[in-house]
Amino acid sequence: MTDKPLAGRVAVVTGASSGLGRRFAHVLSDAGAAVALMARRTDRLDAEVAAIVAKGGKAVAIPLDVQDVEAIGPAFDAVEATLGPISILVNNAGVGGDGMAMDMSVETFDQTFAVNVRGVYFGAVEAAKRMIASGVAEAGEARIINIASIAAFNQLPGLSVYCASKAACASLTKGLAREWARPRIAVNAICPGYIETEINADWFHTEGGQKQIKGFPRRRLIDEDVLDEALLMLAGRRAHFITGTLISIDDGQTL
Repeated sequence: MTDKPLAGRVAVVTGASSGLGRRFAHVLSDAGAAVALMARRTDRLDAEVAAIVAKGGKAVAIPLDVQDVEAIGPAFDAVEATLGPISILVNNAGVGGDGMAMDMSVETFDQTFAVNVRGVYFGAVEAAKRMIASGVAEAGEARIINIASIAAFNQLPGLSVYCASKAACASLTKGLAREWARPRIAVNAICPGYIETEINADWFHTEGGQKQIKGFPRRRLIDEDVLDEALLMLAGRRAHFITGTLISIDDGQTL
């Protein structure tokens, strides 16, 4: 088996300026894919692209706020003009949407669904159009991987809006997988448990956050690298028989 199983493939990762998105971009590049890193913070994107290129990879930075639906299509056009036909999309961009229901502002509610649901949906649609038009789908190499959460299946305290948005993401994953089954576009989701990221780092360093960690069966957070194998499996050429699947990786946190 080649050590570059994604050689010749083009991947797009949204929310790639930090956290899991950054990790995913590097993992896909290390596996041989040319990677387009998308996010709002372009200064961080440039640094990550430079790091990937320094390792011998091929990458470009494309500014994108997934809340701006009209900008998604042109951003994907820019990827194809630079790297070639898109065959892998990782819909990773997301926001926390935390807050008790009675304290939740309309603005926070709307932003949570704009990023976690609407951005995922229209990102998938724009990718799918191009995968079909380019022949990538017919070749059995079209992969859309949404990053949901265990929050899609569990009601987490103080996160009712976030949980609802991730449940919607999970539902969209199955719905789009069904709709695009015959065009041969595989649509799946990874549902991670708690991993320390910029979104939640402050909380987990508080007394309440530490108490929450001690309540997990293994009393720890998940390391971000444990998602690597699932990502590469779903992105890989042999995953064309996997679609509509939600893969939970939570270290038993929901037991």
